[in-house]
Amino acid sequence: MSKSPRKSIVASFGLLSAQLGSEQSPQEPKQAEPVSAAQPRVGAGVIGAAHRAIDDIRSERDRLKALLESGGGLVREIDTALIDPSPFPDRLPDDDQSDFEAFKHSIEQEGQKVPIQVRKHPQQAGRYQVVYGHRRCEAARQLGRPVRALEVEVSDLDLVLAQGIENAARQDLTWIERALFAWRMDQAGIKPRDIYAALSIEDAELARMRNVCRSVPADILEAIGRAPKIGRPRWLELAKTLASDEAMPLKARQALAALPSGLRSDDRFQRLVAALKPDATPRPAQMVLGPENAKWAVVVAKPKELKIVADGERGMAFLRYLEAQMPQLTVDFEQHIKINKT
Repeated sequence: MSKSPRKSIVASFGLLSAQLGSEQSPQEPKQAEPVSAAQPRVGAGVIGAAHRAIDDIRSERDRLKALLESGGGLVREIDTALIDPSPFPDRLPDDDQSDFEAFKHSIEQEGQKVPIQVRKHPQQAGRYQVVYGHRRCEAARQLGRPVRALEVEVSDLDLVLAQGIENAARQDLTWIERALFAWRMDQAGIKPRDIYAALSIEDAELARMRNVCRSVPADILEAIGRAPKIGRPRWLELAKTLASDEAMPLKARQALAALPSGLRSDDRFQRLVAALKPDATPRPAQMVLGPENAKWAVVVAKPKELKIVADGERGMAFLRYLEAQMPQLTVDFEQHIKINKT
């Protein structure tokens, strides 16, 4: 089966990994966007750099293809109590568990058709870490049955690349989940070029992801959740708001804690942004008129408005007196201006 030379290398290999390890997924991989026949001309240096980047990704693809097909076909059942998640989480809690419940029910009724991949835990003997297949592993855990798994020998780099390629095929991670995945790889010392390959992004996008995860504390991100309808621009705006004042993160935590339970993550994001916005309508200045403890009226002063609200009979009498004095007040004001000019 031939593949279009214009299709993303990582996306193409994502389709392969989806077939190998992502059955029972309700979402189909998206087709590559058609490329317009008219392309802008670019310099030879840019073309050369692009070819080198594609060659690097192709090398990773070939290496990972061999990795995914390795293991000699030895699939065995492993107690889920011995399996830990990947050290590089790429998921936030989901608002709606109905999809997962349907997924779990299909495994319960039909069995687990495709094994997950695990590696030996690098620090704890006798334990494993998931390379990919977290949902299948969790479904088996909740069903109280062992999970069918293929053990492979992979480094941290191989693990994150395999996760990224699997996710590129599914295309169901939200922007903030991808940003968190990139951030955790970054913090673990994974090289930027390998993060680019894992997520099929460029350096400018990685810089934006770093900015958001640096400015928005992890506990706030997790309290908000996946926020599937919230894209990059709004996350960048929230990051800018939280970085504008050192007191903002505490204010954000208090606002999130005060939200009613049951809100979806998109709503939590929007409520938080609204709570952090400064009051755009400052309260007008007020002055109480009247001798000693008497209250005749309240004056509300705005930039282009002066409103006097009478209080009681004395206040009404004061308003009538003030109305009668308006012509003389204008004369006095003109005289005041002339005196101040001289």
